[in-house]
Amino acid sequence: MELNQLKTFQDACKVEGLDAKKARPDFSGYPAKDRKAMIAHAKLVIIAKAANRIANGGKPWKPDFSNSDYKYWPWFYMDKGSSGFRFTDGANWTSHSSVGSRLCYISREVCEYVATTFLKEYREDFM
Repeated sequence: MELNQLKTFQDACKVEGLDAKKARPDFSGYPAKDRKAMIAHAKLVIIAKAANRIANGGKPWKPDFSNSDYKYWPWFYMDKGSSGFRFTDGANWTSHSSVGSRLCYISREVCEYVATTFLKEYREDFM
């Protein structure tokens, strides 16, 4: 599969060898107001793994924070413009981290693709 063919959570599950109906954890024990964000985050973890695997030639990719190679993550900001929720990206190789390692990406291109293709999931994760 090519990265531009990764369009849905179901596609990501196929890449990772998961059953999409069983891959999402049960969050029914959590407050209703938090469930949507928790479901979105769980999906994004699988989507990130799949996107990084595709970009890494079919091999799993795990960020190594012991080196200075760039790691990428989407950065969103609120705007009073028409969309309200906008995307940019960031990279950081210093020892501090402002992003969870499960949602970082192997390259800027992968980061941009996932952030724009799965904007709905990111929006639900943050809001």
